[in-house]
Amino acid sequence: MRVAIACDHAGYQYKNLLLQLIKDHGYEAIDAGAYSEVPGDDYPDHAADIANMILSNQAERGILICGSGVGVSVAANKFKGIRAGVCHDTYSAHQCVEHDDVNVLCIGERVIGIEPAKEIILAFLAAVYSHEPRHQRRLDKIKDIENKNMI
Repeated sequence: MRVAIACDHAGYQYKNLLLQLIKDHGYEAIDAGAYSEVPGDDYPDHAADIANMILSNQAERGILICGSGVGVSVAANKFKGIRAGVCHDTYSAHQCVEHDDVNVLCIGERVIGIEPAKEIILAFLAAVYSHEPRHQRRLDKIKDIENKNMI
């Protein structure tokens, strides 16, 4: 699986550690920036980069890191076909893929420690969408909402 990871200045320290974790577990990791810790960079730019990589099939999943995880989630979810979730526990990290086919994980460096972040990422990457009828029905409704509200 190709996994793209990006961050703003508030997620820079974690991104570099988590990039190596992804590689160490056999995934193809794509570093989509930031490439230096620049206090004035803006998280929507990095969220757009990850969303576009997924939508163009350069990556199957994305990981975004900012201070809280919320800003990158809001920005990424503005792209039709992106389902980004903030997860700060392992249950949500695997359940969001299994039930909701989430393709972008968002975490906050200022919210959780590095060890939980590692566990969350591994749970997210190991998870597989269930295709159970109730989950597919709900996903189809989400896609209908996107089609009505996003051009």
